[in-house]
Amino acid sequence: MTPRTGSTEKETRPVPAFPRLLTWEEIKLHNGHGQGQQQWLVIDRKVYDVSQFSKRHPGGSRILRHYAGQDATDAFIAFHSDKSLVQKYLKSLLIGELAPDQPSFESNKKKCLLEDFRELRCTIEKMGLLKPNSLFFFLIFLHFLVLDAASWLVVWYFGISLVPFVVGMVLFTTAQIQMGWFQHDLGHCSVLKKTKWNRLMQIVVINVLKGLPASWWNHLHNQHHAKPNCFRKDPDLNMHPFLFSLGKTLSKELGKKKTKFMPYNHQHKYFFFLAPLAIIPFFQVIIFYFSIKRKHWLDLFLIVLFNIRVCLMYVPLMGFNNFMVYYWGCRYLESNWFIWVTQMNHIPMDIDYDQNKDWVSTQLHATCNVKQSLFNDWFTGHLNFQIEHHLFPTMPRHNYWKAAPLVKALCEKHGIDYKTKPLLTAFVDILHSLKDSGEHWLEAYLHG
Repeated sequence: MTPRTGSTEKETRPVPAFPRLLTWEEIKLHNGHGQGQQQWLVIDRKVYDVSQFSKRHPGGSRILRHYAGQDATDAFIAFHSDKSLVQKYLKSLLIGELAPDQPSFESNKKKCLLEDFRELRCTIEKMGLLKPNSLFFFLIFLHFLVLDAASWLVVWYFGISLVPFVVGMVLFTTAQIQMGWFQHDLGHCSVLKKTKWNRLMQIVVINVLKGLPASWWNHLHNQHHAKPNCFRKDPDLNMHPFLFSLGKTLSKELGKKKTKFMPYNHQHKYFFFLAPLAIIPFFQVIIFYFSIKRKHWLDLFLIVLFNIRVCLMYVPLMGFNNFMVYYWGCRYLESNWFIWVTQMNHIPMDIDYDQNKDWVSTQLHATCNVKQSLFNDWFTGHLNFQIEHHLFPTMPRHNYWKAAPLVKALCEKHGIDYKTKPLLTAFVDILHSLKDSGEHWLEAYLHG
Protein backbone atom coordinates (compact mmCIF):
# COMPACT_ATOMS: atom_id res chain seq x y z
CA MET A 1 0.00 0.00 0.00
CA THR A 2 2.99 2.26 -0.58
CA PRO A 3 3.27 4.55 -3.63
CA ARG A 4 6.18 4.01 -6.01
CA THR A 5 8.59 6.71 -5.00
CA GLY A 6 10.38 6.70 -8.32
CA SER A 7 7.27 7.16 -10.42
CA THR A 8 6.74 10.44 -12.27
CA GLU A 9 3.17 9.65 -13.18
CA LYS A 10 0.58 11.71 -11.32
CA GLU A 11 -3.13 11.29 -10.80
CA THR A 12 -5.18 13.80 -12.76
CA ARG A 13 -8.03 13.75 -10.26
CA PRO A 14 -8.29 17.21 -8.63
CA VAL A 15 -8.27 17.43 -4.87
CA PRO A 16 -11.74 18.62 -3.78
CA ALA A 17 -11.78 22.21 -2.57
CA PHE A 18 -14.44 21.29 -0.02
CA PRO A 19 -14.57 17.86 1.61
CA ARG A 20 -17.12 15.54 0.11
CA LEU A 21 -18.96 13.92 2.99
CA LEU A 22 -19.56 10.21 2.54
CA THR A 23 -21.34 7.43 4.41
CA TRP A 24 -20.26 3.85 4.97
CA GLU A 25 -23.14 2.70 2.77
CA GLU A 26 -21.67 4.62 -0.18
CA ILE A 27 -18.13 3.43 0.53
CA LYS A 28 -19.12 -0.24 0.76
CA LEU A 29 -20.59 -0.06 -2.74
CA HIS A 30 -17.14 0.76 -4.15
CA ASN A 31 -15.51 -2.55 -3.29
CA GLY A 32 -14.06 -3.27 -6.72
CA HIS A 33 -16.89 -5.59 -7.73
CA GLY A 34 -19.69 -3.24 -8.73
CA GLN A 35 -20.26 -1.14 -11.81
CA GLY A 36 -17.00 0.42 -12.96
CA GLN A 37 -15.14 -1.70 -10.36
CA GLN A 38 -14.22 1.39 -8.38
CA GLN A 39 -12.10 0.85 -5.29
CA TRP A 40 -12.52 3.22 -2.37
CA LEU A 41 -10.93 2.75 1.02
CA VAL A 42 -10.79 4.70 4.27
CA ILE A 43 -7.68 5.79 6.17
CA ASP A 44 -8.09 7.95 9.28
CA ARG A 45 -11.64 8.94 8.24
CA LYS A 46 -10.44 10.17 4.83
CA VAL A 47 -11.76 8.40 1.73
CA TYR A 48 -9.42 7.57 -1.17
CA ASP A 49 -10.16 6.31 -4.66
CA VAL A 50 -7.36 3.85 -5.48
CA SER A 51 -8.98 2.38 -8.60
CA GLN A 52 -6.28 3.58 -10.99
CA PHE A 53 -3.42 3.84 -8.53
CA SER A 54 -3.72 0.17 -7.55
CA LYS A 55 -2.20 -0.81 -10.91
CA ARG A 56 1.10 0.86 -10.01
CA HIS A 57 1.08 0.13 -6.30
CA PRO A 58 4.48 -1.40 -5.37
CA GLY A 59 2.85 -3.78 -2.92
CA GLY A 60 0.62 -5.13 -5.69
CA SER A 61 -2.84 -4.16 -6.89
CA ARG A 62 -4.62 -6.97 -5.11
CA ILE A 63 -3.78 -5.85 -1.60
CA LEU A 64 -5.66 -2.60 -2.24
CA ARG A 65 -8.55 -4.49 -3.83
CA HIS A 66 -8.80 -6.66 -0.72
CA TYR A 67 -9.52 -3.55 1.36
CA ALA A 68 -11.79 -1.81 -1.16
CA GLY A 69 -14.99 -0.66 0.53
CA GLN A 70 -13.43 -1.04 3.98
CA ASP A 71 -11.50 0.87 6.60
CA ALA A 72 -7.79 0.25 6.00
CA THR A 73 -6.31 2.51 8.69
CA ASP A 74 -4.56 -0.14 10.78
CA ALA A 75 -3.36 -2.10 7.75
CA PHE A 76 -1.95 1.12 6.28
CA ILE A 77 -0.09 1.93 9.49
CA ALA A 78 1.19 -1.63 9.85
CA PHE A 79 2.66 -1.83 6.36
CA HIS A 80 4.25 1.62 6.12
CA SER A 81 7.17 2.64 8.29
CA ASP A 82 7.69 6.03 6.57
CA LYS A 83 4.28 7.69 7.02
CA SER A 84 5.39 11.16 5.96
CA LEU A 85 6.62 9.89 2.60
CA VAL A 86 3.39 8.04 1.88
CA GLN A 87 1.02 10.76 3.06
CA LYS A 88 2.01 13.23 0.35
CA TYR A 89 1.17 10.67 -2.34
CA LEU A 90 -2.27 10.15 -0.88
CA LYS A 91 -3.35 13.73 -1.53
CA SER A 92 -4.08 13.16 -5.21
CA LEU A 93 -6.22 10.11 -4.35
CA LEU A 94 -8.38 11.91 -1.79
CA ILE A 95 -12.06 12.21 -2.78
CA GLY A 96 -13.70 13.05 0.54
CA GLU A 97 -14.08 12.08 4.15
CA LEU A 98 -16.55 10.40 6.43
CA ALA A 99 -19.53 12.51 7.40
CA PRO A 100 -19.48 13.73 11.04
CA ASP A 101 -22.28 11.34 12.01
CA GLN A 102 -20.36 8.32 10.66
CA PRO A 103 -18.16 6.16 12.91
CA SER A 104 -14.44 5.99 12.11
CA PHE A 105 -14.76 2.34 11.09
CA GLU A 106 -17.47 -0.18 10.34
CA SER A 107 -19.93 -1.03 13.11
CA ASN A 108 -18.82 -4.68 13.33
CA LYS A 109 -15.30 -3.70 14.40
CA LYS A 110 -14.48 -3.45 18.10
CA LYS A 111 -13.89 0.17 19.03
CA CYS A 112 -12.32 -0.38 22.47
CA LEU A 113 -10.02 -3.08 21.13
CA LEU A 114 -8.77 -0.90 18.28
CA GLU A 115 -8.26 2.08 20.56
CA ASP A 116 -6.21 -0.03 22.97
CA PHE A 117 -4.24 -1.58 20.12
CA ARG A 118 -3.37 1.82 18.66
CA GLU A 119 -2.22 2.92 22.10
CA LEU A 120 -0.13 -0.25 22.30
CA ARG A 121 1.46 0.53 18.95
CA CYS A 122 2.43 4.00 20.22
CA THR A 123 4.01 2.37 23.29
CA ILE A 124 5.95 -0.06 21.10
CA GLU A 125 7.21 2.78 18.91
CA LYS A 126 8.33 4.73 22.00
CA MET A 127 10.15 1.63 23.30
CA GLY A 128 12.09 1.51 20.04
CA LEU A 129 10.87 -1.99 19.17
CA LEU A 130 10.45 -1.09 15.49
CA LYS A 131 14.14 -0.22 15.16
CA PRO A 132 16.50 -2.90 13.80
CA ASN A 133 19.71 -4.12 15.46
CA SER A 134 22.35 -4.01 12.73
CA LEU A 135 24.70 -6.45 14.48
CA PHE A 136 21.95 -9.07 14.85
CA PHE A 137 21.10 -9.05 11.16
CA PHE A 138 24.76 -8.92 10.12
CA LEU A 139 25.37 -12.14 12.06
CA ILE A 140 22.29 -13.74 10.47
CA PHE A 141 23.61 -12.75 7.03
CA LEU A 142 27.10 -14.01 7.84
CA HIS A 143 25.93 -17.35 9.20
CA PHE A 144 24.03 -18.40 6.09
CA LEU A 145 26.90 -17.30 3.84
CA VAL A 146 29.19 -19.58 5.87
CA LEU A 147 26.70 -22.44 5.56
CA ASP A 148 26.42 -21.90 1.82
CA ALA A 149 30.20 -21.87 1.36
CA ALA A 150 30.59 -24.92 3.63
CA SER A 151 28.15 -26.94 1.51
CA TRP A 152 30.42 -26.50 -1.52
CA LEU A 153 33.69 -26.94 0.38
CA VAL A 154 32.59 -30.26 1.88
CA VAL A 155 31.93 -31.72 -1.56
CA TRP A 156 35.06 -30.13 -3.05
CA TYR A 157 37.37 -31.45 -0.33
CA PHE A 158 35.84 -34.82 0.62
CA GLY A 159 34.30 -35.84 -2.70
CA ILE A 160 30.88 -37.34 -3.33
CA SER A 161 30.89 -40.48 -1.24
CA LEU A 162 27.73 -40.92 0.83
CA VAL A 163 28.65 -39.02 3.99
CA PRO A 164 30.05 -35.79 2.44
CA PHE A 165 27.27 -35.88 -0.15
CA VAL A 166 24.59 -35.96 2.57
CA VAL A 167 26.42 -33.44 4.78
CA GLY A 168 26.70 -31.08 1.80
CA MET A 169 22.96 -31.44 1.14
CA VAL A 170 22.13 -30.64 4.76
CA LEU A 171 24.36 -27.55 4.73
CA PHE A 172 22.97 -26.32 1.39
CA THR A 173 19.38 -26.86 2.55
CA THR A 174 20.00 -25.05 5.83
CA ALA A 175 21.66 -22.13 4.05
CA GLN A 176 18.76 -21.83 1.62
CA ILE A 177 16.05 -21.87 4.28
CA GLN A 178 17.92 -19.33 6.41
CA MET A 179 18.29 -17.11 3.32
CA GLY A 180 14.54 -17.45 2.96
CA TRP A 181 13.87 -16.25 6.49
CA PHE A 182 16.29 -13.35 6.00
CA GLN A 183 14.78 -12.19 2.70
CA HIS A 184 11.41 -12.37 4.46
CA ASP A 185 12.73 -9.85 6.98
CA LEU A 186 13.98 -7.64 4.16
CA GLY A 187 10.63 -7.86 2.37
CA HIS A 188 9.01 -6.42 5.49
CA CYS A 189 11.62 -3.62 5.59
CA SER A 190 12.65 -4.63 9.10
CA VAL A 191 16.41 -5.05 8.59
CA LEU A 192 17.72 -1.69 7.34
CA LYS A 193 16.53 1.81 8.17
CA LYS A 194 15.44 2.85 4.67
CA THR A 195 12.86 1.05 2.54
CA LYS A 196 15.02 1.36 -0.57
CA TRP A 197 17.98 -0.34 1.11
CA ASN A 198 15.78 -3.23 2.26
CA ARG A 199 14.41 -3.70 -1.26
CA LEU A 200 17.86 -3.72 -2.85
CA MET A 201 19.23 -6.15 -0.29
CA GLN A 202 16.20 -8.39 -0.72
CA ILE A 203 16.94 -8.65 -4.44
CA VAL A 204 20.51 -9.70 -3.64
CA VAL A 205 19.38 -12.42 -1.23
CA ILE A 206 16.28 -13.90 -2.85
CA ASN A 207 17.11 -13.31 -6.53
CA VAL A 208 20.86 -13.82 -6.58
CA LEU A 209 21.36 -16.30 -3.72
CA LYS A 210 18.06 -18.23 -3.89
CA GLY A 211 16.90 -17.91 -7.51
CA LEU A 212 13.42 -16.53 -6.77
CA PRO A 213 12.01 -13.12 -7.80
CA ALA A 214 11.55 -10.61 -4.98
CA SER A 215 8.59 -8.98 -6.75
CA TRP A 216 6.75 -12.31 -6.88
CA TRP A 217 7.36 -13.03 -3.21
CA ASN A 218 6.22 -9.57 -2.09
CA HIS A 219 3.15 -9.69 -4.34
CA LEU A 220 1.94 -12.87 -2.63
CA HIS A 221 3.18 -12.26 0.88
CA ASN A 222 1.69 -8.79 1.26
CA GLN A 223 -1.74 -10.22 0.48
CA HIS A 224 -1.24 -12.94 3.06
CA HIS A 225 -0.49 -10.37 5.75
CA ALA A 226 -3.36 -8.11 4.75
CA LYS A 227 -6.00 -10.83 4.95
CA PRO A 228 -4.55 -13.99 6.55
CA ASN A 229 -6.65 -17.15 6.21
CA CYS A 230 -9.28 -15.30 4.18
CA PHE A 231 -10.15 -17.46 1.18
CA ARG A 232 -9.72 -15.75 -2.20
CA LYS A 233 -7.66 -13.01 -0.53
CA ASP A 234 -4.83 -14.97 1.08
CA PRO A 235 -2.74 -16.71 -1.64
CA ASP A 236 -1.45 -19.18 0.94
CA LEU A 237 -4.86 -20.85 0.76
CA ASN A 238 -4.62 -21.48 -2.98
CA MET A 239 -3.99 -25.18 -2.27
CA HIS A 240 -7.74 -25.29 -1.49
CA PRO A 241 -9.57 -27.09 -3.08
CA PHE A 242 -7.22 -28.70 -5.63
CA LEU A 243 -4.96 -30.47 -3.11
CA PHE A 244 -6.52 -29.96 0.30
CA SER A 245 -9.79 -28.93 1.88
CA LEU A 246 -9.15 -26.25 4.50
CA GLY A 247 -11.29 -25.08 7.39
CA LYS A 248 -14.72 -26.13 8.57
CA THR A 249 -16.72 -23.59 6.53
CA LEU A 250 -14.92 -24.12 3.23
CA SER A 251 -14.89 -27.90 3.65
CA LYS A 252 -18.63 -28.07 4.25
CA GLU A 253 -19.18 -25.83 1.25
CA LEU A 254 -17.11 -28.17 -0.94
CA GLY A 255 -18.99 -31.21 0.31
CA LYS A 256 -22.40 -29.73 -0.33
CA LYS A 257 -21.33 -28.89 -3.88
CA LYS A 258 -20.18 -32.52 -4.31
CA THR A 259 -16.71 -31.26 -5.22
CA LYS A 260 -13.92 -33.82 -4.99
CA PHE A 261 -10.53 -33.10 -6.52
CA MET A 262 -8.81 -35.28 -3.92
CA PRO A 263 -9.87 -37.77 -1.22
CA TYR A 264 -9.93 -35.01 1.39
CA ASN A 265 -10.89 -37.38 4.20
CA HIS A 266 -7.37 -38.81 3.85
CA GLN A 267 -5.54 -35.49 3.41
CA HIS A 268 -3.90 -35.70 6.84
CA LYS A 269 -2.16 -38.84 5.55
CA TYR A 270 -0.87 -37.48 2.24
CA PHE A 271 0.07 -34.00 3.49
CA PHE A 272 3.50 -35.35 4.50
CA PHE A 273 4.69 -36.02 0.97
CA LEU A 274 2.27 -34.17 -1.33
CA ALA A 275 2.50 -30.64 0.11
CA PRO A 276 6.32 -30.38 -0.05
CA LEU A 277 6.44 -32.24 -3.36
CA ALA A 278 3.81 -30.04 -5.02
CA ILE A 279 5.44 -26.77 -4.02
CA ILE A 280 8.70 -27.51 -5.87
CA PRO A 281 7.39 -27.60 -9.47
CA PHE A 282 4.81 -24.93 -8.62
CA PHE A 283 7.51 -22.47 -7.53
CA GLN A 284 9.79 -23.31 -10.45
CA VAL A 285 7.04 -22.79 -13.05
CA ILE A 286 5.24 -19.84 -11.50
CA ILE A 287 8.35 -17.70 -11.01
CA PHE A 288 9.11 -17.77 -14.75
CA TYR A 289 5.46 -17.20 -15.65
CA PHE A 290 5.18 -14.28 -13.21
CA SER A 291 8.40 -12.60 -14.37
CA ILE A 292 7.60 -12.92 -18.08
CA LYS A 293 3.94 -11.92 -17.78
CA ARG A 294 4.77 -8.79 -15.79
CA LYS A 295 7.90 -8.06 -17.85
CA HIS A 296 10.18 -8.13 -14.83
CA TRP A 297 13.26 -8.75 -16.93
CA LEU A 298 15.76 -8.10 -14.15
CA ASP A 299 14.09 -10.76 -12.00
CA LEU A 300 14.16 -13.19 -14.91
CA PHE A 301 17.82 -12.48 -15.64
CA LEU A 302 18.85 -13.02 -12.02
CA ILE A 303 16.87 -16.28 -11.78
CA VAL A 304 18.66 -17.64 -14.86
CA LEU A 305 21.98 -16.35 -13.51
CA PHE A 306 21.41 -18.20 -10.23
CA ASN A 307 20.80 -21.50 -11.99
CA ILE A 308 23.89 -21.06 -14.17
CA ARG A 309 26.02 -20.20 -11.14
CA VAL A 310 24.89 -23.23 -9.13
CA CYS A 311 25.49 -25.56 -12.09
CA LEU A 312 29.00 -24.16 -12.62
CA MET A 313 29.79 -24.61 -8.92
CA TYR A 314 28.62 -28.21 -8.51
CA VAL A 315 28.49 -30.01 -11.87
CA PRO A 316 32.32 -30.06 -12.28
CA LEU A 317 32.59 -31.62 -8.80
CA MET A 318 29.99 -34.36 -9.11
CA GLY A 319 28.72 -34.63 -12.66
CA PHE A 320 25.30 -33.63 -13.96
CA ASN A 321 23.31 -36.68 -12.76
CA ASN A 322 24.65 -36.50 -9.21
CA PHE A 323 24.05 -32.76 -9.21
CA MET A 324 20.39 -33.29 -10.13
CA VAL A 325 20.00 -35.63 -7.14
CA TYR A 326 21.89 -33.20 -4.89
CA TYR A 327 20.03 -30.06 -5.96
CA TRP A 328 16.48 -31.40 -6.12
CA GLY A 329 17.02 -33.41 -2.95
CA CYS A 330 17.97 -30.17 -1.22
CA ARG A 331 14.94 -28.42 -2.64
CA TYR A 332 12.68 -31.19 -1.33
CA LEU A 333 14.22 -30.95 2.16
CA GLU A 334 13.88 -27.17 2.07
CA SER A 335 10.29 -27.46 0.93
CA ASN A 336 9.46 -29.71 3.88
CA TRP A 337 11.10 -27.27 6.29
CA PHE A 338 9.29 -24.32 4.73
CA ILE A 339 5.85 -25.96 4.60
CA TRP A 340 5.78 -27.22 8.18
CA VAL A 341 7.09 -23.97 9.69
CA THR A 342 4.87 -21.60 7.70
CA GLN A 343 1.69 -23.65 8.05
CA MET A 344 1.91 -24.58 11.74
CA ASN A 345 0.69 -21.10 12.71
CA HIS A 346 -2.16 -20.87 10.20
CA ILE A 347 -3.79 -24.14 9.07
CA PRO A 348 -4.98 -25.02 12.61
CA MET A 349 -6.58 -21.58 12.98
CA ASP A 350 -9.85 -20.10 11.59
CA ILE A 351 -10.12 -20.28 7.80
CA ASP A 352 -13.07 -18.59 6.12
CA TYR A 353 -14.08 -15.88 3.68
CA ASP A 354 -13.21 -12.29 4.61
CA GLN A 355 -15.46 -11.16 7.46
CA ASN A 356 -13.97 -7.63 7.48
CA LYS A 357 -13.04 -7.84 11.15
CA ASP A 358 -10.86 -5.29 12.88
CA TRP A 359 -7.09 -5.59 12.39
CA VAL A 360 -6.42 -7.28 15.75
CA SER A 361 -9.20 -9.85 15.44
CA THR A 362 -8.26 -10.60 11.82
CA GLN A 363 -4.67 -11.40 12.78
CA LEU A 364 -5.33 -13.22 16.07
CA HIS A 365 -7.99 -15.51 14.62
CA ALA A 366 -5.59 -16.59 11.88
CA THR A 367 -2.32 -16.97 13.82
CA CYS A 368 -0.81 -18.62 16.87
CA ASN A 369 2.62 -18.76 18.48
CA VAL A 370 5.13 -21.50 19.22
CA LYS A 371 7.09 -21.47 22.47
CA GLN A 372 10.36 -19.58 22.46
CA SER A 373 13.76 -21.23 22.62
CA LEU A 374 17.06 -20.52 20.90
CA PHE A 375 16.47 -23.48 18.59
CA ASN A 376 12.85 -22.56 17.81
CA ASP A 377 13.85 -18.96 17.08
CA TRP A 378 16.59 -20.07 14.69
CA PHE A 379 14.72 -22.99 13.12
CA THR A 380 11.64 -20.89 12.29
CA GLY A 381 13.33 -17.57 11.57
CA HIS A 382 11.41 -16.23 14.60
CA LEU A 383 8.10 -17.14 12.94
CA ASN A 384 7.32 -18.88 16.22
CA PHE A 385 6.21 -15.33 17.18
CA GLN A 386 3.64 -15.25 14.40
CA ILE A 387 1.11 -13.19 16.39
CA GLU A 388 3.50 -10.31 16.98
CA HIS A 389 4.80 -10.58 13.44
CA HIS A 390 1.32 -10.26 11.97
CA LEU A 391 0.25 -7.40 14.21
CA PHE A 392 3.49 -5.50 13.56
CA PRO A 393 4.89 -6.76 10.22
CA THR A 394 7.70 -4.16 10.09
CA MET A 395 8.98 -5.05 13.58
CA PRO A 396 12.50 -6.60 13.52
CA ARG A 397 12.28 -10.22 14.59
CA HIS A 398 14.73 -9.85 17.48
CA ASN A 399 12.15 -7.68 19.27
CA TYR A 400 9.16 -10.04 19.08
CA TRP A 401 9.85 -11.50 22.53
CA LYS A 402 9.83 -8.01 24.04
CA ALA A 403 6.46 -7.16 22.47
CA ALA A 404 4.86 -10.53 23.30
CA PRO A 405 3.92 -9.77 26.96
CA LEU A 406 2.30 -6.49 25.91
CA VAL A 407 0.27 -8.20 23.17
CA LYS A 408 -0.73 -10.99 25.52
CA ALA A 409 -1.97 -8.45 28.10
CA LEU A 410 -4.06 -6.76 25.40
CA CYS A 411 -5.59 -10.11 24.44
CA GLU A 412 -6.39 -11.00 28.04
CA LYS A 413 -8.08 -7.65 28.58
CA HIS A 414 -10.38 -8.16 25.58
CA GLY A 415 -10.99 -11.88 25.96
CA ILE A 416 -9.02 -12.91 22.86
CA ASP A 417 -7.32 -16.30 22.89
CA TYR A 418 -3.53 -15.85 22.69
CA LYS A 419 -2.40 -19.33 21.65
CA THR A 420 1.11 -20.61 22.33
CA LYS A 421 2.17 -24.24 21.92
CA PRO A 422 5.30 -26.42 21.72
CA LEU A 423 6.90 -26.84 18.30
CA LEU A 424 6.03 -30.52 17.86
CA THR A 425 2.46 -29.90 19.02
CA ALA A 426 2.17 -27.17 16.38
CA PHE A 427 3.27 -29.64 13.70
CA VAL A 428 0.82 -32.30 14.87
CA ASP A 429 -2.01 -29.74 14.98
CA ILE A 430 -1.63 -29.27 11.22
CA LEU A 431 -2.57 -32.92 10.74
CA HIS A 432 -5.38 -32.77 13.31
CA SER A 433 -6.83 -29.74 11.55
CA LEU A 434 -6.61 -31.40 8.13
CA LYS A 435 -8.28 -34.54 9.52
CA ASP A 436 -11.13 -32.48 11.00
CA SER A 437 -11.60 -30.54 7.75
CA GLY A 438 -11.63 -33.77 5.78
CA GLU A 439 -14.31 -35.22 8.05
CA HIS A 440 -16.46 -32.09 7.66
CA TRP A 441 -16.09 -32.40 3.89
CA LEU A 442 -17.00 -36.09 3.87
CA GLU A 443 -20.06 -35.56 6.07
CA ALA A 444 -21.35 -32.79 3.79
CA TYR A 445 -20.42 -34.75 0.67
CA LEU A 446 -22.38 -37.83 1.75
CA HIS A 447 -25.29 -36.23 3.58
CA GLY A 448 -25.28 -32.52 2.72
